[in-house]
Amino acid sequence: MKYNLSIFKPLTLLLLLSISQQSCAQPISKTKILIKPELSIQKNLTDSQLLDLVQKQTFRYFWDFGHPVSGMARERSNTTLNYGPEVVTTGGTGFGIMAIIVASERKFITRQQAAARTKKIVDFLYQADRYHGAFPHWLDGATGKTIPFSTNDNGADLVETSLLFQGLLTASQYYQANNTVEKDIRNKISAMWTAIEWNWFTRCQDVLYWHWSPDKGWDMNHQIKGWNECLITYVLAASAPKNGIDKRIYDEGWAKSNTFINGAQFNGIKLPLGSDYGGPLFFSQYSFVGLDPRGLRDNYADYWEQNKNHTLINRAYCIENPKKYKGYRSDSWGLTASDSWGGYAAHSPTEDLGVITPTAALSAFPYTPEYSMQALKHFYFDKGDQLWSEYGFIDAFSEEKNWYANAHLAIDQGPIIVMIENYRSGLLWKLFMKNPDVRKGLKTLGFSSPAL
Repeated sequence: MKYNLSIFKPLTLLLLLSISQQSCAQPISKTKILIKPELSIQKNLTDSQLLDLVQKQTFRYFWDFGHPVSGMARERSNTTLNYGPEVVTTGGTGFGIMAIIVASERKFITRQQAAARTKKIVDFLYQADRYHGAFPHWLDGATGKTIPFSTNDNGADLVETSLLFQGLLTASQYYQANNTVEKDIRNKISAMWTAIEWNWFTRCQDVLYWHWSPDKGWDMNHQIKGWNECLITYVLAASAPKNGIDKRIYDEGWAKSNTFINGAQFNGIKLPLGSDYGGPLFFSQYSFVGLDPRGLRDNYADYWEQNKNHTLINRAYCIENPKKYKGYRSDSWGLTASDSWGGYAAHSPTEDLGVITPTAALSAFPYTPEYSMQALKHFYFDKGDQLWSEYGFIDAFSEEKNWYANAHLAIDQGPIIVMIENYRSGLLWKLFMKNPDVRKGLKTLGFSSPAL
């Protein structure tokens, strides 16, 4: 099945290229169970107890199912087509590193266990393949060698690197103890962070480029322009202690796009930035697992308004349900990129295939807590027998097609844990925004925020 990619430009073509036919799926062998799953649906839970349960069980994806050699997050819980059991994801591991911090603070594991696993990941990354300081999309979790994401995408991936370092820089703020393990975590993160040649990825132009290959060069030729999930890439590029970018590249590259400024209303709700209806909900989530949108503004938008309104538009569309799909309702909503009955797809109001993806509503908890809680209770109490599993909620489902995913994806599971925690305590936002380099970078780009 083919999907219309043009409406999502410059949406991550990487995600859309990772087509995974569920009929070919095979389970990946599991490591020793360290956190016991709660598989039976528990009634009469308070809201707080339900959030605890969802965070803890979803965390199992990164803890019990983490790669046994590297500790990195596996791309997905099944193998399909060209996915193998050793494939680990750099961006998904960034989310996983933040999830480990949440688990430490929530006492699912001890701080010592959290630090030990994080050190295992950092030690692995320190020796893994990098290209001008940037990591590839996929690595072999046993060897640290690059696994090509596609024919031309077999080297640096600047956006995945950004998602990884959003987690690593958060970790460097969390692991501040004066002991050997935590000092080593900080030192190695600092060394890898300093080594990224952000300005090299401009190709001497006023824009960042997404990919570089050691044998294909710049053949992917994909400029990083907004509005999409890539704001964090420009923020980190401006924050870099060496080889960073200046505001001109942000203004002339990221913000000069026909999918950046919007300003129209959809379902009666104003959308400041992005393509019509806002695109998939991960646009308002991936860059903001660490970057605090509360009061965050620049010359282009108020990012709290942007993310909240994007979420409300997505939900309102699902309630309106113009295609009359079965299962869409006020407590069953959320369109974002995920597995689908026809393969991987970037679900949104303009690419609506009748598929609800739980991470969409659950990772929106900071923006729409009442509506996200309604969705959570429906997913768990009403449909838990079909949606709830050993790693939290399955990736997606379609009542219209009577289809339920048999897999989980790191990039969908991670934001559930982290964004629920940001709603509950602001933990990851506080840590990331404390980073001196990040604070400098935001000021360089002209951002204002109460956190600054």
